[in-house]
Amino acid sequence: MSIAIRDEQESDIAAIRALTLQAFADVPQSRQTEAAVIDALRAAGALTLSLVAVEGGDIVGHVAVSPLSIDGDAGPGWYGGGPLSVRPDRQRAGIGTALIRAVFERLRGNGARGAVVVGDPRYYERFGFRQATTLALPDVPAENLLVLALDGQCPTGTVAFHPAFGVEDTTPPA
Repeated sequence: MSIAIRDEQESDIAAIRALTLQAFADVPQSRQTEAAVIDALRAAGALTLSLVAVEGGDIVGHVAVSPLSIDGDAGPGWYGGGPLSVRPDRQRAGIGTALIRAVFERLRGNGARGAVVVGDPRYYERFGFRQATTLALPDVPAENLLVLALDGQCPTGTVAFHPAFGVEDTTPPA
């Protein structure tokens, strides 16, 4: 069965939330707020990209991308990637890879300068991410702060993801 990647539609919101909750349920590092973060980004109009992977009519993956700032400067073209969710029974089937490739195709096409993610370097290095030695993010181990400079120039400073990433409420929006 083939995977189609497309922009989220309003009718996908409940499925994205359920998928995200399921994908992070057994992740020990998770605060279990990923679905609430996506909801808050959407409510704030801060989802630069919200892509879904569809297989046989079912949403099996999702990725969110939002603007970030470095030392308080939103400086055009820098984005935070994540959360990235793949349905547990479809993980390790290339769905996350397809979503990430689609994101970077879109970001490059839109003139983005780069992206920052917090994650496992072993996973993200295959896409060109490297440890962000010139960047910092409070309370995040340096080895898990990763950067991909699409224009070849990595900035220096403290990264701040959108305030939605600080959400604590995990209840679904009304």
